[in-house]
Amino acid sequence: MPSQSSTPRTVICPTCKTAIPYTTDNPYRPFCSQRCKLIDLGQWADEEYRIPEQEKPLPDDV
Repeated sequence: MPSQSSTPRTVICPTCKTAIPYTTDNPYRPFCSQRCKLIDLGQWADEEYRIPEQEKPLPDDV
């Protein structure tokens, strides 16, 4: 049975790098605020973040 810790886990906000408790009381987790969450969403929308695509082999031109 997992033990319940009285101290919540602390995480770093991906946007502003502030340490925040990771609890269900924060609706924006893992971000510290709605502002940081929207900044991150905007970066995805502007294609600043990209998931790399594996290169497909080119067909032989013989």
